[in-house]
Amino acid sequence: MKSRFFGLVVPLAVLAPSIALAQGAPPPAAAAPAAVAEARKLSDAFVAVAERVSPSVVQIDVTARDDSSDQISRLFGKNQDSPVARGTGSGVVFTADGAILTNNHVIDHALSINVRFRDGRFLPAKLLGRDPATDLAVIKVDATGLTAAKFGDSDTARVGEWTVAIGSPFGLGYTVTTGVLSAKGRGGLGMNQIEDYLQTDASINPGNSGGPLCDLDGRVLGINTMIVGRGTGIGFAVPSNLARRAAEQILKTGRVQRAWIGVGIQDLTPELASAMKVDPRAGVLVNSITDGGPAQKANIKPGDIIAAVAGKKVVDGRELVREVIAHEVGQTVQLEIVRDGKKYGTSTLLTARPEGQVPPLPVQQQGVPQAGLGLSVRDITREQAAQLGLNAKPLPIITSITPGSAADRAGLKPGDVIVEADGVQDPTSGQLAEAAKDGQLLVRVRRRESSFYAAMKK
Repeated sequence: MKSRFFGLVVPLAVLAPSIALAQGAPPPAAAAPAAVAEARKLSDAFVAVAERVSPSVVQIDVTARDDSSDQISRLFGKNQDSPVARGTGSGVVFTADGAILTNNHVIDHALSINVRFRDGRFLPAKLLGRDPATDLAVIKVDATGLTAAKFGDSDTARVGEWTVAIGSPFGLGYTVTTGVLSAKGRGGLGMNQIEDYLQTDASINPGNSGGPLCDLDGRVLGINTMIVGRGTGIGFAVPSNLARRAAEQILKTGRVQRAWIGVGIQDLTPELASAMKVDPRAGVLVNSITDGGPAQKANIKPGDIIAAVAGKKVVDGRELVREVIAHEVGQTVQLEIVRDGKKYGTSTLLTARPEGQVPPLPVQQQGVPQAGLGLSVRDITREQAAQLGLNAKPLPIITSITPGSAADRAGLKPGDVIVEADGVQDPTSGQLAEAAKDGQLLVRVRRRESSFYAAMKK
């Protein structure tokens, strides 16, 4: 006898225990305590991970220029103009003296970066370097004795094993979610130049970016990076082996240098494999060679198939890139090549992958010596003030802003009119200069039809 259950044909015998429980029959005496004990073990494992890793997890608060503030003002009424946009992400401490790994998109365009620790400390951070190709960045705070996270080996992580994500989704700090490692080697998403993600169904939301994805031993398996839609249960993390190498290079030199062999590649389709009389999983097809590059010197040609790198078989482009960049620039590696259906070996000296200069962000200009707070002003005439709907007084108007200065980080712009300075209403430029002598200043600014306060500190 069979019964239908949510569209599935299920033997009634399978449902019998559930029916018996619903009718009040007691469960088998030994089964319930054993199941509860196992559940508690798993629960304790999650608790242990949270307690072990959370001291290494931080919330990252970022400010950036907000060019949409006028539209926001129109939507929500006047006097809602904000000079800067604010965002929140996550990060993981990986050295005891304050180096923190996060995503590049968390700090991109940042005017200021601040870090919140679980113990309540709120510290400014400087940007050491970033790697847009993998969406990673390293920031640093002035601190010692921090708890550094331990990295696991993402290559040996097993699909199906439990994972724990910790971060600040929607600004809710130290949120812990659980799931499994759903897949490895995900790519083709079109988000970054190098894509080799871990996939997880542990809940990840905006604000989790930059936080760790851990195993049950509390080791970091990946850096949570993005999701596919919201509420889909599909999230992606940069593998720890890739992230750790990038972080260590940035910490040492301020940039990332990756190995390269100088080939254009494509995956073998069934049609291409049939035409070339090879197995579709024979390797990765070479379609172009860079002049003077390592591959040309190793006598690799278009039409060759790269079947293995340093003894590891590769069947698609992502695997080839992953195996190449796992080696250091200057190393010599063995390649297995298929040409005209025959296999042969060759060696190639890996050189640095050509990558464009990563442009500096506003926050990186803070270290440039600056006079004052970084703003220049002049007094507008009484007539000009009246035309702007202000008191007919010679108020100071900002004429220029030094990039990366305190005024720039506060979101001030040329054309802003200062209507209050350290409590002084309708100040002159002379009074403004006097108020700024101590290296800090609180001003109220008029921008078009809106007003806002801004704080500056040299």
